[in-house]
Amino acid sequence: MSTGVRLQGGEPHQQHRGLGRLLNPHTIAVIGGRQAELAIEQCDLLGFGGEIWPVHPSREEMVGRRVYRSVEELPAPPDAAFVAVNRRQTVDVVQRLARLGAGGAICYAAGFAEAGAEGLELQRKLVDHDMPVIGPNCYGVINGKLGAALWPDVQGCERLHGQRGAAIVTQSGNIALNLTMNMRGIPFTHVISIGNQAGVRIEDCIAELASDPDVAVIGVHAESIIDPIAFGHAAITAHDTKTPIVMLKTGISETAAHIAASHTAAIAKPADVYSALFERYGIITVDSVSTMAAVLSFLIVAGPLSGNRMVSLSCSGGEASLVADRAEAHGIVFEAFDEDQAAKIRSSLGDLVAITNPLDYHTFIWGDRVALTACFTAALDGPADAAMLVLDWPTSGDVESWFPTVEAIETAHRASGTLTVVAATLPENMPHPLRAWLQERGIAVAYSIDEALEAVSAAARVGQWIAADPPRIHTAAGRYRHATDTIAEVAAKQILAKAGITVPPSVHGPAGEVDSSSLRFPVVAKASGVAHKTDSGGVIVGINDEVALAAALDDLAQLTSEVLVEEQITDTVAELLVTVRRDWPIGVSVVIGSGGTLVELVGDMKTTLAPVMAEKLLDMLSTLKIGRLLDGHRGHAAADHQAIIDVVNKLEALMATRPDIVEIEINPLLATPTDAVAVDALITLGEESK
Repeated sequence: MSTGVRLQGGEPHQQHRGLGRLLNPHTIAVIGGRQAELAIEQCDLLGFGGEIWPVHPSREEMVGRRVYRSVEELPAPPDAAFVAVNRRQTVDVVQRLARLGAGGAICYAAGFAEAGAEGLELQRKLVDHDMPVIGPNCYGVINGKLGAALWPDVQGCERLHGQRGAAIVTQSGNIALNLTMNMRGIPFTHVISIGNQAGVRIEDCIAELASDPDVAVIGVHAESIIDPIAFGHAAITAHDTKTPIVMLKTGISETAAHIAASHTAAIAKPADVYSALFERYGIITVDSVSTMAAVLSFLIVAGPLSGNRMVSLSCSGGEASLVADRAEAHGIVFEAFDEDQAAKIRSSLGDLVAITNPLDYHTFIWGDRVALTACFTAALDGPADAAMLVLDWPTSGDVESWFPTVEAIETAHRASGTLTVVAATLPENMPHPLRAWLQERGIAVAYSIDEALEAVSAAARVGQWIAADPPRIHTAAGRYRHATDTIAEVAAKQILAKAGITVPPSVHGPAGEVDSSSLRFPVVAKASGVAHKTDSGGVIVGINDEVALAAALDDLAQLTSEVLVEEQITDTVAELLVTVRRDWPIGVSVVIGSGGTLVELVGDMKTTLAPVMAEKLLDMLSTLKIGRLLDGHRGHAAADHQAIIDVVNKLEALMATRPDIVEIEINPLLATPTDAVAVDALITLGEESK
């Protein structure tokens, strides 16, 4: 079955009742033929203990159960209904279930909004009530705690008995199915294939699942975040319950159209705006299903970490070097052992082994459980937040000599209390019995070194997220979307000046009539109404007297009839680009980067969402390539950082009072030791979305 259609942000959200009954059912109705039968079989496979009521107009029996002719004949309104009939019948059945007071429905059929205008109209009718609807065009829902599988296919979940696990929400039925079939031993509390999100959306599921104490982590695969503000509120709920969210976002390259007039649009990536959304709310992002599985598994077994300091153990110098090489890419720190800890490790290994972190403990003590235990315990008994043992299990031959190593790491883990992961360099070198043995003892498992490092890094970020204050909801994109008009430099800077942003003193008029007597030299002369003025020779700087100005105006008269003359800023520390824009459907984004004529070539920009806190802006500035210039490089004056922050705050306020503005770009914003001056600007207007 295909993934869910990407609905437009203008689609109204179904105002449904809570999801508790639908996601945690004790009575289930299945409506349809073979798919309904398969759902019953999957419930039986998982040992569902509640009532299952098949509905079919002509059958007498289904998987050993009495069949009801219609939903009106059911003994009671079901908590959940799996509806697997054609699309028109689906609409009828769902509306009848809603009138009965059912807890919710899962709609398997396709052919709705993803199939054109007729399907879209059917989809609207499908959710024209207050009963929760998952789908259409979806596989369904599995509850591993109750053994309820409203799911018309094979699946790999196992029944949970009092243990915490991961919940999965995905727009792709196949991705959901594949995750359940993993061999990593990931326990799933819920698996939700969300489909078209006609009624219940991803953010609804997150909010519900985050409140379930058995859900240790929520994994999400999304092609579309339909309501980013509701997503933000759901993420805050997850923060309140300390439930991390791991996100695999696909389809980023096809998101909202950008405004072609600005420099920002030429180089900004839609992925940057989604990254800003996820960063704001502490969402852990991954780029593959396998990485998602690795992070979910690690967080279930190990939980969050207080930091990213790590100890690595291996009996190979090559493995130790590989770990060290890969650490920087994942933000992992391998601190050197202090003298006391190094001495304890050396007492087990002798003087022939270099005591470094990552540690190559060689094979001198291979098979010696006592020596291995002493070495590992000494290495783990320190300030590191996590430890990793690199170990590949043989696929044949005598494996007895490998057991002391895993027994030693288990003892060291238990004695030190340090979170531990055992990583194979290749997935096939981590046999399932070993994986189960380690996980049962609270040791995480990774199927590659990179998996282990990425999972530890993610757990450290989760720890920081939990310790931080709840995020502030970002600014919505608003109703204005498509660019319709632009306000060029002169008028744009007048708007900025009224908003309290510094612009250079200037005069504007016909090339032969402009009166610049009120300005101080040096000045800059510009051709008005010319796009990309610098490329066409429409900007002349360093004009120091009236004679030079007259010559410059004569030159510009060849390009345009209108000119702008303004005082030149002479104490510039650095040139910045600052843009505030409505990135539909996500929200109002703030882009800050290196500015000037090379902006598109350099591409040095950082993106976040409004409103932006001062601390975040300062961090963005410091990570730019020109960050050291702003701080005062080699004895030069530093920029006034607060003035830059003030400009961003005033741009945000201006956007709030002018919903018709879809983008304001200042390029360059000249950062000086005492101010931040907008010397060129462009404002783009938009039309209201229908």
